[in-house]
Amino acid sequence: MLVGGGVCPTIIGSCFITVSGAGIVLELSRHIQTYRSVCLPQYYAAYDEETERIMSFSKNIAALVTALGTGIAAVAGFSAAALASQPVPWQTGFQAAVTPVMEQINDFHNLLLVIIIVITIFVTALMMYVMWRFSAKNNPEPSKTTHNTLIEIIWTAVPIMILVVISVPSLKLLYLEDKAPNAEMTLKVTANQFYWNYEYPDHGGFAFDATMVDEADLKKGQPRLLTADEAVVVPVNTEVRVLLAAADVIHAWAMPAFGVKTDAVPGRLNETWFKVTKEGTYYGQCSELCGTNHGFMPIMVKVVSKEDFAKWVAKAKVEYASDEAAEPAVKVATITKN
Repeated sequence: MLVGGGVCPTIIGSCFITVSGAGIVLELSRHIQTYRSVCLPQYYAAYDEETERIMSFSKNIAALVTALGTGIAAVAGFSAAALASQPVPWQTGFQAAVTPVMEQINDFHNLLLVIIIVITIFVTALMMYVMWRFSAKNNPEPSKTTHNTLIEIIWTAVPIMILVVISVPSLKLLYLEDKAPNAEMTLKVTANQFYWNYEYPDHGGFAFDATMVDEADLKKGQPRLLTADEAVVVPVNTEVRVLLAAADVIHAWAMPAFGVKTDAVPGRLNETWFKVTKEGTYYGQCSELCGTNHGFMPIMVKVVSKEDFAKWVAKAKVEYASDEAAEPAVKVATITKN
């Protein structure tokens, strides 16, 4: 539903249309009566203003939904760490959040879930009531009321108020995701068909490529299609600015546990950020159809302590140092003048 922030236009439209469905239900009652009485005037029926109480208890229901999800995961034997690192069988929700952005995405998702469920229940109940209350048996003499100004104002105003309530956390989330408030390091990511190139410009500028490990080469515990031969290593509790570009076609660098999904576009530099609060190994994939091997571009990020990161950087500077004296892999012909 959501990987970046913001409200999907489809969701906004659905909320508006669903709440306006209260009016559609009343229209249905008019058609029922018209069918019964053959060309009688169209009629409306009043309904209760139950939806105005939706938001007062939405946070409590969201907390209940989260608690139930956690309990189900525990019964199924899935630990929080497992949910944070990679998908698990029968998973129905997001991976456990390990960044401030993903935590807010979870909260926003829970809020939307409550709103949509309450609206759906309300409209369904109203539809059932209308079909029962205005049936030929219970209402042999249809009302000749053609308009009800109060009801028409309510079914216009309530959806607007709900969308305003949704827009506030949505816009806050969009601004939070936009740029790193106080970036402490930069990671440059260049997408290629079909591998990733990572560069650490703040730590000597060393770079390396990361490709998928074939299934035959996987070690015990390594997930299929998600394990890369080289991992991105970042320190815990550190704001990391990520600069993204592509060398060929459009790709997308997506890490579900981080709440990050940003396109890598040829000729353009995009920016995102994350701050992981828990050490561990996390997995993602390219999430933009980029060619025949699109499904084989995993992302593997190891989050370590700041001390271990410093040790890794010292080692990586040697391991990934470019050897200018080495013979180039591709020889280029040159023309010399006599």
